[in-house]
Amino acid sequence: QVQLVESGGGLVQPGGSLRLSCAASVSIYSFYVMGWYRQAPGKERELVARITRGGITNYEDSVKGRFTISRDTGKSTVYLQMNALKPEDTAVYYCNLNSTFQSYWGQGTQVTVVS
Repeated sequence: QVQLVESGGGLVQPGGSLRLSCAASVSIYSFYVMGWYRQAPGKERELVARITRGGITNYEDSVKGRFTISRDTGKSTVYLQMNALKPEDTAVYYCNLNSTFQSYWGQGTQVTVVS
């Protein structure tokens, strides 16, 4: 069974930065698409960023230029670097890894942006 452990969330002021990590129990080479989703209170879960095994990235419009998704195969970890954070970024963030046949989710980590 694949296990994903998220870390890096916290409370920051607007304009601050956080780096989220998602460590997998197996090589991330097993996954062809990896991504980060977020869910704010009263809202549906939305895709924030994704990266393919080949390194191609895509971002939700509101985070373009501020967030960067990356992966470290040696550490079996996917990252989300978040800069210039806004209150609207407040949500629970979930990592998502997809293999050919299954999808796996992290436990979620809270990101709160407030003055």
